[in-house]
Amino acid sequence: MSSVADVIASLTRQVADFPKPGVQFKDLTPVFADPDGLAAVTDALVEVASGADLVAGIDSRGFLVAAAVAARLGIGVLAIRKGGKLPPPVHTEHYELEYGSATLEIPADGIELAGRGVVIVDDVLATGGTLAAAKRLLDKVGADVTAAAVVMELTALGGREAVAPLSVYSLTRV
Repeated sequence: MSSVADVIASLTRQVADFPKPGVQFKDLTPVFADPDGLAAVTDALVEVASGADLVAGIDSRGFLVAAAVAARLGIGVLAIRKGGKLPPPVHTEHYELEYGSATLEIPADGIELAGRGVVIVDDVLATGGTLAAAKRLLDKVGADVTAAAVVMELTALGGREAVAPLSVYSLTRV
């Protein structure tokens, strides 16, 4: 039986010069489209999120795995959206990332987050800008972010250091 890292490596598509020249993009779409790949990723992330009250997935590929993990655990999922995708009122966090600047948002009404244990899930940890912004956003509303989990960590980009001291669990590191 293959390890989850082996499954991810075997199904990840490498795309040269995307989204800009010189970048070697790691496309996890085939991992999520494969039933064994999705099951392996979900099972591994369930271990990390066990005990959480809520799983927060970052727009957009983080939604896929966060929803699968939350469903398996029998808990809710929170979609952390890109700016402008949610109706007001929203809580907002602006941040810088490797290709420019961006905004993350969560609803300001309808979901009580204060005091809830939350694990953030995303597909890739690169420079850490998006994950750090998600953590700050949840901290602002009083959530207790206990950990973050990613399918793939691009170690050369230093994302883990950008979100320290938050515990980050990576299913594979390249």
